[in-house]
Amino acid sequence: MAFALTTTHPQNGVFAPALQAFKSLLRAAATRREYRNTRRQLMALSDDGLADLGLTRGQIDRVAIEAAIGSAHH
Repeated sequence: MAFALTTTHPQNGVFAPALQAFKSLLRAAATRREYRNTRRQLMALSDDGLADLGLTRGQIDRVAIEAAIGSAHH
C-alpha cells in the first residue's frame, strides 16, 4: 500500500491569511518605529541645527513620515 506525503508552505495553506496579516502588522510596526525615531532625533536638534539641514520645526513630521515610508520600501 502506497501513500503520498505532501507538505504545503504556510503561504499556500489555510494559515496564509493569518500569516499575511501578521507580516503586515510587523511592517506597520517597523514603519511606525522609524517615524518615531526620526521625529525624536529631529525634535532634539536646535533651530540652528535644523536650519543647517534646511529644515524648520514645521517640516519635521513630513520629513519623518517620508523617512519611514522610504525605509519601508527598501
